[in-house]
Formats: sequence, C-alpha cells, structure tokens
Amino acid sequence: QVQLVESGGGLVQPGGSLRLSCAASGSISSINVMGWDRQAPGKQRESVAFITNVGGTHYADSVRGRFTISRNNVKNTLYLQMHSLKPENTAVYYCYVLTSELGYWGQGTQVTVSS
Repeated sequence: QVQLVESGGGLVQPGGSLRLSCAASGSISSINVMGWDRQAPGKQRESVAFITNVGGTHYADSVRGRFTISRNNVKNTLYLQMHSLKPENTAVYYCYVLTSELGYWGQGTQVTVSS
C-alpha cells in the first residue's frame, strides 16, 4: 500500500504562484507513475500532470508552460509548481500514484484563485 499526504494549497490572487507537495510512504518501490488530478466545483475530475518513474512528464494543454511537475526520489515527494494562476484553476487538487496493480489518491488540497 501507498499513503499520500498533500500540502501547499491555499488562496492566491490571479497571476500568483503556489507549490503543491505530496509526500508518499509505504510501498514506494512499486510506484510507476505519480501525478496530479483536480476537480473544480460542478465539473468532472481531470488530469493535470503526471511523471513516470523514468522522468517522463505529461501536462494538460491548459496548464502546459505554467505548471511544472517534479519528484524528489530521496524524499519520496511529488511537487506541482504552479505559476500565472487563473481563477479557472480553482479546484481541489489530488495527488495520485499508480503501481503495477493499483492506484492510490490523496485526500486533496484546495487551491483557490481569487482577488
């Protein structure tokens, strides 16, 4: 099993920046992919970005160039650096990991972009 604890969400003004963190513990060696989803009020959950265990990355078109996903394998932590935030980025952001058998999601962290 894998346990995930997210942090770093909050309230930020449009154009601002935030960095989300996700600390993983448990069966770390079995992780293949780590990533972030988000769910805005009244909308379906969508993929934001993910990173593979060999460092390959993928971003949603709406965040490419503004968000950067990275991982620290020593600290077993996943990050999402977000710049030039927009009100439409307001959502609960969920960290997840995929192993060869199962997927695990964190409890979510709220990001609110508002003036």
